[in-house]
Amino acid sequence: MRVLLFLVCLAALPARGEEVDLELVLLADASGSIDNAEAAFQRQGYAIAMTDPEVLRAIETTAYGRIAVTFVEWASAGTEDVVVPWMVIEDMAGAAAFAAALDGPPRRAYGRNAIGSALLTGKRLIEDNDIAGWRKVIDFSGDSANNFNGPSIASARAEVLAAGITINGLAITCSRCKGIPADARLEQTYREQIIGGPGAFVVTADDTKEFADAVKRKLILEISGTLPASQIARAAP
Repeated sequence: MRVLLFLVCLAALPARGEEVDLELVLLADASGSIDNAEAAFQRQGYAIAMTDPEVLRAIETTAYGRIAVTFVEWASAGTEDVVVPWMVIEDMAGAAAFAAALDGPPRRAYGRNAIGSALLTGKRLIEDNDIAGWRKVIDFSGDSANNFNGPSIASARAEVLAAGITINGLAITCSRCKGIPADARLEQTYREQIIGGPGAFVVTADDTKEFADAVKRKLILEISGTLPASQIARAAP
């Protein structure tokens, strides 16, 4: 089984210079406000969303019919961890390989929030890969807008946008995903301070069920290149 999984994951690795519609960096919060169970829950949410038929349909209907994705957990500056390296997804087999790769690697990102450092890590991953995507997006998720160490959010954001990379956000506005708002203005703060670039938007997640829906909603918008009616998009289409 492990050999089969390795071969499937190997087949999903991008070929040198491969062309895709979208290069997508998924930056998931693993800072001090996220415990191990919540980190695992977030990974599961992304795994479920990526293998959802509607997400796969969005991939299939792009011009190239494939996207490149990497999953990174962020916390303190310098601890950003690439949980899943770049993988090309064009069908259920690729999506399943990505989902399987999320399950297993230990959590290695810890510490207090360093959003600026996380954004620059996303930029580096896009610029240093061998993939040619005509759209480039950093998908940032978190439950606060604090920045305790590393580069400032403003300077990192400006550098990312200057490189032609769009930043979208997933504002997790619940405490331990039980529906208690961590910051009632978090989605607005993300809109004002973090997201940017053509068609940038924020999706909010207010409870456990809505988190999975929000991830799915966000992926469909990003993959299809569809602009939401507002910069703040709710989970339900």
